[in-house]
Amino acid sequence: MKSKVSILAAAFAISTAAFAQDDMPIAWEKKYEHKSERVGTGLEGPNEVSYIADDKEITVYKTTDGTVVWTSKFKELVPRLRKADHFQAFWESDALFVFDYKTGKDQLAVIDLNNGEVLWESTRYQGLGSENIIYLPEVDAFLLSLSESITMVKARTGEEVWETSAFKGSVAKYIFADGDVVAFNMTPSGLVGFFKGYKNQIARIDLSNGDIKWQSAYVGKPEKKVITKEPLYDLKLEGDKLLLMLNGIQVFDFNTGAALWSAAYEQTPKVIGAPAGAKAFGVYGAVAKPVRVGNDVYVLQFDKKSKQFIKKYDYNTGKLLWTSPEIKKAKAIPNLFVIDDKVIAQIGGVVETQAYIRQTTPEGTTEQWIVDFQNVKPNGLQAFNTKDGSFAWDSEKFKKGITNGFAVGSDLYICSGKALYSINYKDGGVNYEVNIKSDGVGNATEILQYKDLIVMVGEKGVATHKMSDGSLVNSNKYKKAKAMKVVDNILLMVTAKNDFAAFNLDDCSYLSYNAKKDSKQELSEDGNFVWAYEKKNVSKLKTR
Repeated sequence: MKSKVSILAAAFAISTAAFAQDDMPIAWEKKYEHKSERVGTGLEGPNEVSYIADDKEITVYKTTDGTVVWTSKFKELVPRLRKADHFQAFWESDALFVFDYKTGKDQLAVIDLNNGEVLWESTRYQGLGSENIIYLPEVDAFLLSLSESITMVKARTGEEVWETSAFKGSVAKYIFADGDVVAFNMTPSGLVGFFKGYKNQIARIDLSNGDIKWQSAYVGKPEKKVITKEPLYDLKLEGDKLLLMLNGIQVFDFNTGAALWSAAYEQTPKVIGAPAGAKAFGVYGAVAKPVRVGNDVYVLQFDKKSKQFIKKYDYNTGKLLWTSPEIKKAKAIPNLFVIDDKVIAQIGGVVETQAYIRQTTPEGTTEQWIVDFQNVKPNGLQAFNTKDGSFAWDSEKFKKGITNGFAVGSDLYICSGKALYSINYKDGGVNYEVNIKSDGVGNATEILQYKDLIVMVGEKGVATHKMSDGSLVNSNKYKKAKAMKVVDNILLMVTAKNDFAAFNLDDCSYLSYNAKKDSKQELSEDGNFVWAYEKKNVSKLKTR
């Protein structure tokens, strides 16, 4: 964004915030009897719990103050289990699933997280893992996806309610409506050959008896990010329409399951090459999600790396209303903005990459789990008329660089990496431009909205600017870090080494935590705490 900002004012803003920083205060710190090789961080609340464990024993403690609720060796807790190969907490049900895997003789025990009592055990569910279990809080039951069927069991007793072989695969996502579950299936990574007779299904299931009221086929493969495991799909119910947001949009009739219409594309194109030694790799956010405005739906046709189009559909009928001219040579289009009578495409910019890297050398084997953000070129900004898809304008300002942008009302805010812009959506003209060099936090990697401010995440810290004229408000230096989330007035940042900073966006002061070697860190779901696990020590740190 660009207006002429007083150097004196900018310097004052920086000086007032530059040293406003401190270590994250410790809510509590405890040392337990065994190492925290596996951890589970629960929710906040007077009756909520968390756990640490190794292969032989587990300690469950109160999330609020670290007080031990119970601790036990697994072999004493469940004598039938010789070892704990895997376990998974289902927090809503207060249950911990513990698995002892033996070929053809898998053992399962379900334990009450609150008191350590064994709720039920089973040897019937062979090949079961946490990826093919979901909890249904509406009926206090679990759906277990087995090789040839799905089974519903009561959460507290393990009693089987029903079983059906008409639905195959794990439940990717479900909606509870009118006493039924509408779900679509998926094959978790590593379990592709587990489900016999698998096919893509979306189905409506009667929860009382497992009867399939209808089933239909969907297109595409449900995916999760390779490291953070965030789903790249969603399922929504709007009136009598089911919206499956997977590789675009697929619309089904809720009452009959009939496929009404779809507009699909490849949502994870490999626009960036995988790093050396990558055993798993993904590129995310390279293709903008469909944008719906009333009964109009705008979808990218992103089938080839060099030929992209925008298509407009009627939401009610799925009728294709128009196709834009080709957006030439665009490798990535991370954002679509619809403002009044214009649909604006951000060409290139910041995309997310995730990689699991495993390399073996004479010195040994190393593993890395990397979440990164990279800039894809070419860059640009193009607009099309919403009435007929005809070309409207092309901005020359972003040919050399773009990070991302956002729209507020009729205003469009874009960052080139070196400057912030307010763009006139009608013709692409510049309302203002601000060089961000004087911010003192390096080039921008991302911009965010906070109240009436533009938050600029830089290579060396964070700065805030007024939306109205782009003038600098506050700035503070930090390490190279990525924005995790905004919670109220706090921007949470994390570095590649898992150091955390919690920036107060009202003044750019921050609290920080530097991770110790070989420790683990987790951010609480509400963003108010960072958990640090180091050997036998657990620390709960406040982000504000």
